[in-house]
Amino acid sequence: METKEKFIHRDLSWLEFNYRVLEEAKDERNPLLERTKFLAIFTGNLDEFFMVRMSGVKKLLASGYNKRDQFGFYPQEVFAEIKTRSDEMVKKFYEVYEGSVKQALEAQKIFIKKPADLNPEQKKFAQRFFDTTLYPITTPLAVDPGHPFPVLPSRTIAFAVDIERNDKRHLAIIPVPKAVPRLLKLPAEGDEAVYVLTDYLIKENLASFFKGYKIQEASLFRVLRDSELEVDEGFAPDLLKALEKELKKRPSAKSVYLQMEKGNPELVAVLCNGIDFPQEEVVFITSDLDLTFLYDLSASVDKPHLHYPSFTPARGPYENIFDKIKEEDFIVHLPFQSFLPTSDFITAAAKDPDVLAIKMTLYRTNEDSAIIKALMEAAKRRKQVTVVVEIKARFEEEKNIQWSRELEVAGCHVIYGIAGLKIHSKMALVVRKEEGRIRRYVHLSTGNYNEKTAHVYTDIGFFTVNDDFARDIADVFNVITGYSLPSPWKRVISSPHDLRKYFFDLIDKEMAAQQEHKNGSIVAKMNSLEDAQIIEKLYAASNAGVKIKLLVRGICSLVPGLPGLSENIEVRSIVGRFLEHSRIFYFNNNGNPRCFLSSADWMTRNFDRRIELLFEITKPEIKGHLQFILDTYFKDTRKARLLRANHHYGPIKKEGETFEAQEYFINHYTR
Repeated sequence: METKEKFIHRDLSWLEFNYRVLEEAKDERNPLLERTKFLAIFTGNLDEFFMVRMSGVKKLLASGYNKRDQFGFYPQEVFAEIKTRSDEMVKKFYEVYEGSVKQALEAQKIFIKKPADLNPEQKKFAQRFFDTTLYPITTPLAVDPGHPFPVLPSRTIAFAVDIERNDKRHLAIIPVPKAVPRLLKLPAEGDEAVYVLTDYLIKENLASFFKGYKIQEASLFRVLRDSELEVDEGFAPDLLKALEKELKKRPSAKSVYLQMEKGNPELVAVLCNGIDFPQEEVVFITSDLDLTFLYDLSASVDKPHLHYPSFTPARGPYENIFDKIKEEDFIVHLPFQSFLPTSDFITAAAKDPDVLAIKMTLYRTNEDSAIIKALMEAAKRRKQVTVVVEIKARFEEEKNIQWSRELEVAGCHVIYGIAGLKIHSKMALVVRKEEGRIRRYVHLSTGNYNEKTAHVYTDIGFFTVNDDFARDIADVFNVITGYSLPSPWKRVISSPHDLRKYFFDLIDKEMAAQQEHKNGSIVAKMNSLEDAQIIEKLYAASNAGVKIKLLVRGICSLVPGLPGLSENIEVRSIVGRFLEHSRIFYFNNNGNPRCFLSSADWMTRNFDRRIELLFEITKPEIKGHLQFILDTYFKDTRKARLLRANHHYGPIKKEGETFEAQEYFINHYTR
């Protein structure tokens, strides 16, 4: 069987995932303002795809690289496929926005209007906003021999303006200011909500910027640039400074995607020349550019019935988080259960006079983070605070560098990651003096220490005072912060050393159990599956008769249901109200199940280029609950999509009432 038949290319699989996001925007069963958010999510996802994945393919093409990748594709084939597919998706995306979504918004008296369609009072309000706010902060930029084409950072929206004076034509660029939201709410009657985009206001008032010139044409455009940072970590004496230097190059990096309003060919050619972008790859749009402004729309409209019903995450009763953890190991299933035990763990440790040290990893965190503040307070109280900040976390680099500086100033010992590896594991260790002895408290998680995403990402956090866990996590921190070599640990398995092999051994045991007892079974939930080696191992297990059920939210390069290869493998994806982010792995183990949580997906980068942790849950009650979580997800007939052998996803066909796992969990934990 050819490689292309055995694998779905990771980039094409990712585009399929984003199409599932678009399906949520199309789905009229979802609340209307949640549908608009799915359109915004689709936009942000596609931007990142172009800035990272498309840019990588273009680099390969520019270098003359001409070898097949692990999925059997040459770079030219990958580029052609993703260009065709993404163009089709953008077209369908705008059909949804301009069609059913806008119609539904207007039916609910929510309008995004052009200046010409405003009533006199609204026009006056919009013009006053332009005169007093927009005009002073908007800067027209000439393009001529004395003024080179301006540097436009990635995601810039701007006007290309063709102006004329004394029979001479000139080009000017007007970036749409980012200092104010693009969506301006206007006065309206009754329960109407009326908005206008700042883009429209600038276009309406272009003559204000070019007095004495005649405007021939103006086209709005948007550019995306390569956002991958290239730091030779092995030769960078100071990783932080090297990364800061690379970040400064981002605004002028190679352009990888260009959207614009239809303009005359001459204007398009001049713009493409200035941006250094192939004219034949321009994507022309007849609607609004960059629909991420729909986040603001959703937040601004005061119509609760157009949103998901709110709920309060369940919070188990406890007076003291340390007493709670000492009492028994427990898990927290976010966002259905509260993130408070996690933030309390660090904030209480900061204030507790008996706590001697705090160690934790930070990959992505949020603005105004209570955890960051607690770590600073702990350091000021003279506790030993060690924070491993992964400054190479994509699109979080500047924020993480800022946190690092502030933590250092507060007195924390900050580690800026490890050369050649990303520290993606999520762990915290609190060392406390109790009754003449030292006790270590551990928190491990499938997701980040981020209070904001904890409301919208499904993750699982695990709390324990188990000595074996405590010793292992202390050793992991020593490996990261010092020169200690990884040793055989009792309760955790890590990448890049042992993780892939450990999973292979677990799969081999299921194959042996299937051969001897006919009960080989694997159930796994993750974000992405694209590592060719583990896919081949799963194919071997399927051929041996092992029943395999996979819940993979995003990329899945495995092809299920192929005769003689993957007949015993089922793959589902759930895209819903919350982003499915937890990683759970369940092996039947001849009727004595083993269950694991992890920070790692089954991706090559997680196995080979990141520090990740896998840890086994042995407490029967927790293990049983994790099995219940997996079983519940596989009952979903509302949001789940089934991956078929033709590489495409389709709905779960079932007669009668539908079942939605995420909605069930909300009710289950809060009843």
